[in-house]
Amino acid sequence: MGRVTEPVEVSGRQLRIAAGPYEAVIASVGASLRSLTVDGRDLVVPFDADEVRPGYRGTTLAPWPNRIVDGRYSFGGAEHQLPLTEPARGQALHGLLSWAEFSDRLVEDDRVVLAAVIEPQTGYPFRVEVETEYRLDAGGLTQTVTARNIGADAAPWGTGPHPYLVAGAGGVDAWTLRLPASEVLTVTPDRLSPIVVEPLSEHPEWDFRTARTIGDVFIDHAFTGFARTDGIAEVRLTAGDGTGVAMTWDERCPWVQVHTADNPGIDGIHRIGLAVEPMTCPPDAFNSGTDLVVLAPGDAHAASWTIRAL
Repeated sequence: MGRVTEPVEVSGRQLRIAAGPYEAVIASVGASLRSLTVDGRDLVVPFDADEVRPGYRGTTLAPWPNRIVDGRYSFGGAEHQLPLTEPARGQALHGLLSWAEFSDRLVEDDRVVLAAVIEPQTGYPFRVEVETEYRLDAGGLTQTVTARNIGADAAPWGTGPHPYLVAGAGGVDAWTLRLPASEVLTVTPDRLSPIVVEPLSEHPEWDFRTARTIGDVFIDHAFTGFARTDGIAEVRLTAGDGTGVAMTWDERCPWVQVHTADNPGIDGIHRIGLAVEPMTCPPDAFNSGTDLVVLAPGDAHAASWTIRAL
């Protein structure tokens, strides 16, 4: 059986799974991917069990990914105001479960299933059960997030992960990125509020359809219009020594947020990993309605993504 470390650490209970050369540790707070390695090499930026998770690193985003502008939206004929969890920008960021304690539903050597319930609350008066499975096999780590509406009213829904991928030696500036997207959602420079979807031919600085070195480019944008193979989109990140990491997902995630982890002036975390966040909907989907999932009472919705070594 999978091993649960006691006592409980600051980041929650530690659930370690392994398969072949892969090993992952899931922290129960936020159902967060705390580490993922292949033959001891990091594939994501890790954090320590006994520290408060840095920001949203590795957490599960639900019931929305990214931002809701001003934390306000209208749904079902009612106006809602969410807490502004990104106060510097005045936005509601990354959902409601990032600091929630998830309970164990299954713990095995190569698989864990965790669950939490979003209870009706100010700004989101809906009851949704969220289950997330992390599974390791020869193809890497697959996370599947399933939402079930266990309330009496239809509920808006979106999800995604928040890993910071690590290609190998060096940092973001030195790595080569291939991102097979043809469109980008432009945002305001100050608050990162969505503006409009535009072709990447108009924004060559963010066009990585042909693999190239990231350099000093700043990215914190949502992309769409993927070239897919058998329905699968793939982002590849490689280092100069030939090591790398890939992330894949299917049509249930028509968007991906990519962020170069810019934290100027903060040693040790500035541009040390590339956030790659497949999303079921774009930023501010609770307002735009774009690709928003609406869960009727009793309905379920699942989405998944995989991280593997290159």
